[in-house]
Amino acid sequence: MTTEKIDGVTVTTKGNVFFDGKCVSHTITYADGTRKSVGVILPSTLTFNIGAAEIMECVFGSCEYKVAGSAEWKTSTPGDKFSVPANSSFEIRVGEAYHYICHFG
Repeated sequence: MTTEKIDGVTVTTKGNVFFDGKCVSHTITYADGTRKSVGVILPSTLTFNIGAAEIMECVFGSCEYKVAGSAEWKTSTPGDKFSVPANSSFEIRVGEAYHYICHFG
């Protein structure tokens, strides 16, 4: 099931801009302090190096991704999620705007 709406959060209005604007996200914070980000990746091939574990949830569009240590590209479409372990990286290929929610932790 694709997340379409997130209620009861605070949104940081200043965007997080990565890769010369190819990825832009906004941090959202729940009342209990849990943070996530919502954003868009424009058509490109990018590599993200991460510290904390992440779960990427596709809400619109699609992408191909490859988590560090894997030789296989996989596809993510609306409703799909993929996990990236802490202190790792992932490559992502986007042919159309990919809208996502990043769940940290």
